[in-house]
Amino acid sequence: MSTLSFKTQLALGVSALMIATSFSATSFAADDEVISTGTRRKARSAADTPAPVDVISAAEFTNNASSDIGDLLRTAVPSYNVNTQPISDAATIIRPANLRGLSPDNTLVLLNGKRRHRGSVIAFLGGGISDGAQGTDVSVFPALGLKQVEVLRDGASSQYGSDAIAGVINFILNDSSEGGTVEVKYGSTYAGDGDNYRISGNIGLPLGPDGFVNITAEYGEKDGTFRAVQRGDAAALIAAGNTAVADISVNTQTTDFVQYWGDPDIKNDWKIFINSGVELNENTEVYAFGNYAERQVEGGFFFRNPTNRGGVFRGPLVDPLTGLEDPNGVASVRVATLPGGDATTCPRGVPLTSGGGLIPDPTILASVTANPLCFTFLEMFPGGFVPRFGGNNRDYAITGGVRGELAVGNGLGYDLSGSFGSNKTDFFIRNTINASLGPDTPTSFVPGAYEQKETAINLDLNYAVPVSGWASDLNIAAGFEWHKEQFDITAGDPASFALGPLAAPYNAANGTGVLGFPTGQGFSSSSNGFGGFANSSSNSQNNIAVYGELEADITDEFTLQTAIRVEDYDLFGTTTNFKVGGLYKLTDTIRLRSTYSTGFHAPSAGQANVVNTTTAFNTFGELADQGTIPLSTAPGQLAADFLENAPGQPGIRPTLGPETADNFSIGLGFSTGPMNWTVDYFNIKVKDRIALTDNFDFQDVLDFTGVGVAGYDGSSIGAALTTLDAAGTINRADFAGFEDLRAFRFFTNNFDTKTTGFDIVGRMPFDLGTGTSSIAVAANYTKTQVQNPGKIVPLTGNRISALEDLLPNWKGNVLFTHEQGMWRGMARINYYGPWTDVGNGGTPIGDQILVDLEVGAKVMDNVEIIVGAANVFDSYPDENPGQLGIGQLYPESSPAGFNGGQYYVKGRVTF
Repeated sequence: MSTLSFKTQLALGVSALMIATSFSATSFAADDEVISTGTRRKARSAADTPAPVDVISAAEFTNNASSDIGDLLRTAVPSYNVNTQPISDAATIIRPANLRGLSPDNTLVLLNGKRRHRGSVIAFLGGGISDGAQGTDVSVFPALGLKQVEVLRDGASSQYGSDAIAGVINFILNDSSEGGTVEVKYGSTYAGDGDNYRISGNIGLPLGPDGFVNITAEYGEKDGTFRAVQRGDAAALIAAGNTAVADISVNTQTTDFVQYWGDPDIKNDWKIFINSGVELNENTEVYAFGNYAERQVEGGFFFRNPTNRGGVFRGPLVDPLTGLEDPNGVASVRVATLPGGDATTCPRGVPLTSGGGLIPDPTILASVTANPLCFTFLEMFPGGFVPRFGGNNRDYAITGGVRGELAVGNGLGYDLSGSFGSNKTDFFIRNTINASLGPDTPTSFVPGAYEQKETAINLDLNYAVPVSGWASDLNIAAGFEWHKEQFDITAGDPASFALGPLAAPYNAANGTGVLGFPTGQGFSSSSNGFGGFANSSSNSQNNIAVYGELEADITDEFTLQTAIRVEDYDLFGTTTNFKVGGLYKLTDTIRLRSTYSTGFHAPSAGQANVVNTTTAFNTFGELADQGTIPLSTAPGQLAADFLENAPGQPGIRPTLGPETADNFSIGLGFSTGPMNWTVDYFNIKVKDRIALTDNFDFQDVLDFTGVGVAGYDGSSIGAALTTLDAAGTINRADFAGFEDLRAFRFFTNNFDTKTTGFDIVGRMPFDLGTGTSSIAVAANYTKTQVQNPGKIVPLTGNRISALEDLLPNWKGNVLFTHEQGMWRGMARINYYGPWTDVGNGGTPIGDQILVDLEVGAKVMDNVEIIVGAANVFDSYPDENPGQLGIGQLYPESSPAGFNGGQYYVKGRVTF
């Protein structure tokens, strides 16, 4: 929390708005801005559509501290939320975002009106709301390459297809055929970390006499930030005499930190976008646009304590004098017997008898170290270790088409296009081990890759029919779309998923394991923290859609819109969705609008087929391997049998199918003097929401499967798999990588939600002194309620709380801009309401105000120098009361971030 009180911050923020009256910036576009989202009529303004559409100008994005489009949308659109993902596996690389409190894949993203492909990352650690979501990677868009962004705050599946439940975000690329901009930016945080820079340029060129090509390129890098305290267990180890444990109170390099919390490092962040079009004649245009982007993202994982990390360090209870296993003994550090030895060669553990039970017995440790057939990971990491995880992300896409008007009647408009897009993430993890390989383990691994590919062919038709007595022609739109998506998994390097001799059961026939250990030695397999993918795979799904839309001004006051779409998926069947909307002008300054629509979201090919093992805290507060299993796999079928037939389980066989939605909105647009306002209420009911279940105990599944199997040994997962394989009940090869699985989960349709709220937007341009000014107010209230929880499997209270309380109900901002002579400036107050930190025991977190300021000066006709600060008063969220547990100083889910204030300076040249 900032040292300034809430009221003081508010007063200072308002004062900042008053002070800024000598400067300027650009805000939301006016309501009469022409839009293309939410309607297929030509030359429609945002004020004349039945559904609310925000139009965000390019300047709104470029005049900001952040360069990330997700962060910029969070500021511009109050119902849009995205936060830092410090220890979230692949979600660190592509951050999940939420519109109106719904899942990331309930928001459809378009580029120039065409469906944008999903990202390759599935958010396995998505904070509850985003768990299992596979959304679009919007961070690849360069702000300088955008003409405007249109945000349709309404359900639109009947117009655009799957995913458009919360709304649609349409990124419109710059289409200028002349001029250009070059911009250089540097910034950092008040704390002195998070240094970042960006170099970007845009140029528009003519393409023949009637065409254009617009090119945007951007390169940048960003250092990570660090907002943590020393972990209590690490401090205790240091106090006990373990000098190898890094003390973060004196070290400043990220690689020395015991626990990392903060933004990840982003390196080699390249973005190139091209937009082009050529008019062949007055009725025909060919167009093409596409992009290539890549970046490397790297962050940290949890600290592996050298006394108790399961599968690596933690050993059995042993006799304090001999290190031999003793159920009445003391805790120990696990000792491995290497190939060539047997069960009598080494003690089972090094007793933790020194330093108050935190330091291994020096005599027994020395004897183990001296024996070439004995080994502990204290020899490699005496102070424990923190894995560093990241990925190299590459994104590219191309769309081409022809559009125009055929000389049929009043003119038949058409748009025929094809597109292909790909997003691929190659994962890497270092400063970690595959414990089952013992001293032969590498410390860096390539766990494999995920890639999402999408191909689409689309035909849109428009035709205007005069209707006697109506105020406008009846616009008839229809179309066809074929869409294919493919999700590929590339296997990792062999060491990243290997079941080495320290985990494999002894088998003399095939030479696995170590003599005397029939069920292995208790060391974990695979790269610790993020296990490698044992097999490559490719899965796809296809869908075909036909759709129609009618819209007309029945009278000068009344506009009516209807739409219907029929879509057939080869894996999930057919769905039909519709929409009805209307706008009524009560007076010249008061407009009433409303819509009702149905919608859907089909599971992605990735959600239906992905296999993943990650390390996270279980319900006992322990770090443990947790797996995501497709229901179609052999382990998934065992899990389904267990849930359907085992005593005490739901008795329902889990399945995976589409979500369905009902969306109602009603709004009012009006003026209070020079200030224009819109107020919109929304009610979104989503049935059969697709999400990851809570975790189940994999040992319980195997024990149920082993009922009636002669000689079943369920002493461990490895032993159970060995017995079931020998009995012919399973094929152990189908369970590669699952030997250390403590818990599992899967995708299913498990609950319903009802999300209600309203959006308030107000804008007013005005003259101040000899300059021009504007003020914009935007606020959102959103409340989600979970209904019918646990339709297939139980849903815990913690998960329900995450869905309902993790995001603030209230969020908003006030933006003031002014331009006068060579100066322009901006002042913005951002408000984030109270929320609940579900990840830290349901801690209530208070509201927060952030103030942003920016000043620009045109030192020459085409040269501008800009300085600014985000979060000027260095506000932080409330501290985590349990911060010593895992070193987390501030809650990671903070909707406003937890880096504090940051400053920046930019130079901009236009020509």
